[in-house]
Amino acid sequence: MRTLLRFSYLLFIFCASCGNVATKKADSGEKEENSIENKVEAQAESKVILFFGNSLTAGMGLDPNEAFPALIQEKVDSLELSYKVVNAGLSGETTASGKNRIGWVLNADIEVFVLELGANDGLRGIPLEETRSNLQEIIDVVHQKNPNTAIILAGMQIPPNMGQDYTSEFKEIFPELAKENNIDLIPFLLEDVAGNPELNQPDGIHPTAEGQKIIANNIWPIIASVLKNKKELAIE
Repeated sequence: MRTLLRFSYLLFIFCASCGNVATKKADSGEKEENSIENKVEAQAESKVILFFGNSLTAGMGLDPNEAFPALIQEKVDSLELSYKVVNAGLSGETTASGKNRIGWVLNADIEVFVLELGANDGLRGIPLEETRSNLQEIIDVVHQKNPNTAIILAGMQIPPNMGQDYTSEFKEIFPELAKENNIDLIPFLLEDVAGNPELNQPDGIHPTAEGQKIIANNIWPIIASVLKNKKELAIE
């Protein structure tokens, strides 16, 4: 309960900050998108694990090497696996804006696609069906591009500022979509990080480098399982 209360408080701050993030994105979004597109194209000859998300994925406030996608790359390299990780996180991203840019990040032959969007929708009170529909459309586009791409959906939770019904239904979007689409699920991306001041930056929004390490550990078992299954399928 104490963790939930801290989480609710910090995510309330997150919600209040969304407008500022969106404003900054208007000025720098195009530059960030071009940078991400270049990274995707640069890995076009490699097997790619692509993280598609918002500022949590981008590692806002940290060196890119401290963000959890880079930490996943370290784990992949330590096992000498032939995968390259692409961080396609964009600060301020919603499911709607993610849906609009999904096409051009699929230039490479992506083996694993990690979808981390929805938090900004929930904190802004976007209708739940709109969030669900946008996430489904992103999943559909990825599967249409390559039916063999493994999709992992990152679950998210929000505080009860929008009412208990909205909060509960929002949380259920992610496991329901994962089940409906037969894709893997990270139950809660920020498990053991949200609400802990020691693991979040002074803004109370974005994880510290230590917090990013915990997120990477939350994600890695699912990534490892997917890579193992792909290797077994390739052998067969």
